[in-house]
Amino acid sequence: MTPELQRVASRGWGTHRTVAAAVRAAADGAVVSVQPGAYTESLVLDRDITVVAEKGPGTVRITAAHGPAVSVSAGRVLLRGLEFEGGDTAEPVVLARGGSLELERCELLGGRLELARDSTAQVRGCTVHGAKRAGVHITGTAHGGFEDCTVRSIDGYGITLVDTARAELHRTRVQRTTDCGVLLSGTSRATFDDCELAHTGDAALLVYAPAQPLLRGCRLHDTRAQGVRIEDAPGRPAPQPRQDRDRSEAAGVDAGGGGASAGQDERRIRLDKCEIFRTRAEGVLVSGSSGVLLRDCDVREAHGAGLFAFGAARVELESVRIVDVPDAAVVVADHAEVRARDGVFTRTGAGGLLVDGNAVLELADCRIAVTGHSAVQLAGNAHAMLVDCAVQDSAQHGIRLAEGADLLAERTRIERTELAGVQVEGADAVLRECVISEAETGVRLDTRHRPLMDGCEVRTVRRAGIEVAADTAALIRGGQVTGTGSAGVFLEERSQAWIEEMEISGAQGSGLVVWTGATPRIRAVTVTGAGKNGVYVHEGGAGILEDCEISGSAFPAVHAGPKSAPVLRRLLVHDVQEDLSAAEDAEAVFEGCRVRDVAVSTLPQSGAEPSGGALAVVGGGSAPRKSAAGTGGSAQREAQEGATREQLPGLLAELAALVGLDRVKQEVGSLAKVMQMVQRRQEAGLQPPPLSRHLVFAGNPGTGKTTVARLYGRLLAALGLLARGHLVEADRGSLVGEYVGHTAPKTTAVFRRALGGVLFIDEAYALVPHGQATDFGHEAIATLVKLMEDHRDEVVVIAAGYPTDMERFIGSNPGLASRFTRTLTFDDYSSEELVEIVRYQAARHQYQLPDPTLTALLEYFDGIERTEHFGNGRTARQVFQRMTEQHAQRVAELLDPGTDDLTIVRPEDLPPRTALRY
Repeated sequence: MTPELQRVASRGWGTHRTVAAAVRAAADGAVVSVQPGAYTESLVLDRDITVVAEKGPGTVRITAAHGPAVSVSAGRVLLRGLEFEGGDTAEPVVLARGGSLELERCELLGGRLELARDSTAQVRGCTVHGAKRAGVHITGTAHGGFEDCTVRSIDGYGITLVDTARAELHRTRVQRTTDCGVLLSGTSRATFDDCELAHTGDAALLVYAPAQPLLRGCRLHDTRAQGVRIEDAPGRPAPQPRQDRDRSEAAGVDAGGGGASAGQDERRIRLDKCEIFRTRAEGVLVSGSSGVLLRDCDVREAHGAGLFAFGAARVELESVRIVDVPDAAVVVADHAEVRARDGVFTRTGAGGLLVDGNAVLELADCRIAVTGHSAVQLAGNAHAMLVDCAVQDSAQHGIRLAEGADLLAERTRIERTELAGVQVEGADAVLRECVISEAETGVRLDTRHRPLMDGCEVRTVRRAGIEVAADTAALIRGGQVTGTGSAGVFLEERSQAWIEEMEISGAQGSGLVVWTGATPRIRAVTVTGAGKNGVYVHEGGAGILEDCEISGSAFPAVHAGPKSAPVLRRLLVHDVQEDLSAAEDAEAVFEGCRVRDVAVSTLPQSGAEPSGGALAVVGGGSAPRKSAAGTGGSAQREAQEGATREQLPGLLAELAALVGLDRVKQEVGSLAKVMQMVQRRQEAGLQPPPLSRHLVFAGNPGTGKTTVARLYGRLLAALGLLARGHLVEADRGSLVGEYVGHTAPKTTAVFRRALGGVLFIDEAYALVPHGQATDFGHEAIATLVKLMEDHRDEVVVIAAGYPTDMERFIGSNPGLASRFTRTLTFDDYSSEELVEIVRYQAARHQYQLPDPTLTALLEYFDGIERTEHFGNGRTARQVFQRMTEQHAQRVAELLDPGTDDLTIVRPEDLPPRTALRY
């Protein structure tokens, strides 16, 4: 049936002179055909109707008389080939508040298209331009579809979606906006296919989570801010810590950083096969708690970082390329997590990847190349994992770790770096089957942790292959060091490296250098073709070398410097001109050593007489011979024991000087005496009594638990019962993983860092949250129990927290009760003790507290309510800090302050109690 036809012409031909008149006259489903011309009217459409432009020269322009030019509230409405002009550019020119609207080949000028309430719209081949605030605004539960449209020259946003609005856009362009190209907020969703967002005054795409866009095959470029900016909506609850997030979501991500489930993809902001380029700020900026997936995307020519993730953002990168950025390719900070697979990050003006705070970066099959600074930089407490990656052509380090960061790198190639291939400064690292080549130095380890190199290869470096810095303990197992410009492995003063089953060849310097005070343990190491000595032990160097082999060195195979005291057991030296050069006062010991094909041999061999007064040989089944080396070793032990006896009183005095804590000081002092007795029994060849060194510290925050734990470790080290006595602090966040299978390795890594010292677990009860029997914290506890058994003599574990909560912690696993048999209770500080803490802080910082100030302080602390948030010693330190700030403000107003003015803190400098934060 042919629909009814109503004709409109502004003059001459036509039944109606206005479109509104034709609409009023038309039946439901009628077609209104409009002759070209200008019509000033505002249409209200609330039933099925079609309004089309008649073919002919000119256009049909409908200019709003008041409000929108067209308002749709019900029915099915089709508008084709028309121009609509708004009377007010800040108001909608076409408004749909209900019904179903179709726009085909229309132009909207000087006002926006607005879809509101439960309206739906299909917009094809249309242009919106010259509007204010927004070109297209979709709100309520409205739903819009756009094909082959253009939104341009907008004084505001191009397209906005708010509330629960939905939209699908295909081949649509948003250009030349003064604000963002597209804004999504509320719980709106939108899909963009083959769209372009360009020349925007702010970000091309701004998303306020939990709004959720999906972009496929889109181009975002020439922005005055970011290409994509994703934030939490204002007022949205703060993001949860990683360990408390939904584990079902985390379990979908594998250790390599890829492979999220389809369900996860549906819950995340996604960009597939998109290009982001020529942005004035970051290519992609993600903050808050947003989850984002970029797949097969290109980010280039951003004026900031290619990707910057912070807050608690979670970003997945699959086959993403970030190139040609003046900053870092990827920056991850705070608690954010970035996981990338098959990515390329290259040609950066700064570092390639920068990770700081408590952030996580996990890479698999990625390439980081041609970076202006270090290719991978970790700081703060950041964690990174690189698997099957390539790091190339760095202007500084290949990988650089600092502060409390930690790294796991497996099967990763690091090559062509101007400085070290891997530089560890105070951080922790595990390197497995990695290859480092064409660097200044292969690997430099300078840390209080115990980094591990397992099966790694270092080759063709300009200086040393591996450097273990002063006071650093490292474990190097397997692998090769070849073709180094100086030493193959250099162990600096007082270092404590364990090296086993390694091959060192072709070093232009000595193969293995042991410097003053270094005490390595070296087993089954082969040194061939060294340009100098095979093993060089500097003045005062020591250590044990077992089952090693040296051949082909240009200088003597072994050099023992003055007062050096290495022990070489079952050493094989062959095919060298000379096997040994030793200073007259060297104290080297040789046990069961052998030589062959050596032109000049002075190295003591099994069954031979000592070659000099300072060298001793032990072997061949004969009794050990007394020698100068033996005497020297005894003297060294006596000196060590004397140093310990001198150190203990100082440490005990330091303990006694702590303010308050009388019961704790008494118990720690008693423990020190017991441990001293244990040491003496062991020296006498007697079995030590059964004794657990692990402790529970029960007390409120700020009561000195960490300070006492640090002293306890130093006391045990002074007694020789711990190798180093250092303190490693941990909490739930550093022990518990985010997904299945992550907790045990994470806990083991922290425990390994504490070997030789004290592992201090603060708020240990958080590992067993109330009513969560399947929480990953139980796995962390089980792992700890096993590690404590396996390393019972190598570490002390102290669990700390509130008294009642610690009882629950100990009862959560039978193995804990048998290992934590002693609890030290830390009482809250009295007001008098808090005054003493402030007095100590003042003296330390060269301030004076006269009696009136001390009296005022006592009254001040008496008046503080001791709630569960009270900070004890922390509060005292905070009070002192605020006092110095108040003092500085007061003295700054004096014209000519004297010394007393600068140092005396008066009662009026006390801060108001409300200014304190517990």
